[in-house]
Amino acid sequence: MVELRRLDETLWEIPREARADMRVPARVFADEELLDAIRGDQSLEQLQNVATLPRIVDAALAMPDVHQGYGFPVGGIAATEPPDGVVSPGGVGYDINCGVRLLALPISVDELGERKEALVHEISRAAPTGGRGGGPLSLGERELERVLVEGPRALVEMRGVGTDEDVELTESRGRLEGASVRAVSDRARTRGADQLGTIGSGNHFVELQRVERIHDGEAAEAFGLREGQLTVLIHSGSRGLGHQVCTDYVKRMDASLARYRIELPDRQLSCAPLSSPEGRDYMAAMAGAANFAWANRHAIAHGVRSAIAQVLGKNTARATRTLYDVAHNVAKLERHGGREVCVHRKGATRAFPAGSTELPDAYRQVGQPVFIPGSMGTASYVLVGRPGSMERSFGTVCHGAGRRMSRTGARKQISGADLRRQLEAAGITVRCASNRGLAEEAPFAYKEVDRVVEVVERAGLAGRVARLRPIGVVKG
Repeated sequence: MVELRRLDETLWEIPREARADMRVPARVFADEELLDAIRGDQSLEQLQNVATLPRIVDAALAMPDVHQGYGFPVGGIAATEPPDGVVSPGGVGYDINCGVRLLALPISVDELGERKEALVHEISRAAPTGGRGGGPLSLGERELERVLVEGPRALVEMRGVGTDEDVELTESRGRLEGASVRAVSDRARTRGADQLGTIGSGNHFVELQRVERIHDGEAAEAFGLREGQLTVLIHSGSRGLGHQVCTDYVKRMDASLARYRIELPDRQLSCAPLSSPEGRDYMAAMAGAANFAWANRHAIAHGVRSAIAQVLGKNTARATRTLYDVAHNVAKLERHGGREVCVHRKGATRAFPAGSTELPDAYRQVGQPVFIPGSMGTASYVLVGRPGSMERSFGTVCHGAGRRMSRTGARKQISGADLRRQLEAAGITVRCASNRGLAEEAPFAYKEVDRVVEVVERAGLAGRVARLRPIGVVKG
């Protein structure tokens, strides 16, 4: 049993002295009930392992949605200081820049009326699911290279997909600098070539929602949200391309550990100094995969607009706007505490406060929009970044409710067919190719999103803006 000491009402710490190899403390944001759930897997042990990374600064951090992952726990944050500080592919994850984009429709759920089933069906046709490709935007070699370097901007210019405003309202404007086509393997590029515009599988989805409640009127007005309004939340990432990038560099860094005299408690944390050839190449390949992921959600949003045009009319589709797009799994060079650090966000979301020059003009006075998906049977939240995130968590909050049960455990408790019937009875239209995949994402397999969000709000990391209720879901 890992011993934690309570620092305040939402923050707990495993002190550096708990293990001889820890370089910094390990801290987790939680309340007592969430902490009990977190203790149910190996995530706290993994967080201690993260605290052993060379040149990690301040603390290894975990959000209240934390759960066991590959190397790093999902919901983990670590900042390392260049040039000797390391970058770890396990601190980003296999689904590089898995993230979410929220679209705001110009109509209400009442105006949608009886067209909900038709809209969900058309979205399922426009945004393919499953583990394979077959997307609507199969790219040639040169086109794919532009996407890797430029992100969604390339789709606007090459194919007329999406708008300039969509790009502007994307984290980092949909482009991490320093991406290199050369650093992305042929295998990774082959896997991604026909996957733009596809949702994928696992916990990826497109969800039709209504704004159930406004919590912060000023921020909601700035974001263009009102009660009863329809929204669409898109959750996907870099698909096979990002998975292959992670696979390639975990193997390469594992082989180089002895060269840099790095000793790790878990080989899944394989890493290399940011200044090393392996570190530089990974950052360049990861940037390319992140740009691809932003382009993927951009393309999915284009498909959703096509579905809206088909069911609700072209004017409604044209007035459907991107509220914002945020990354979950990424490593970024940022300035915190007066120094440049590489912030690993593994299943965690950037949440910069008002005044940040990183934010688009539309939100600079209010703060960054943050989206916290719950489960397809409960609710999701729109939050806004607060100054506490910069002071306490490298400008970061949670990325969802967080699993409390394995996929296998969920399947043992309910069948996909039974879950589908329950969701439909609750007024949630479901499109999912696999009953098995549906059962794995059962709402009871996740922590309570309301409790998770309450913790980050009490911690001063972000504030609630709106609560969104699902009315239809296309499940990967």
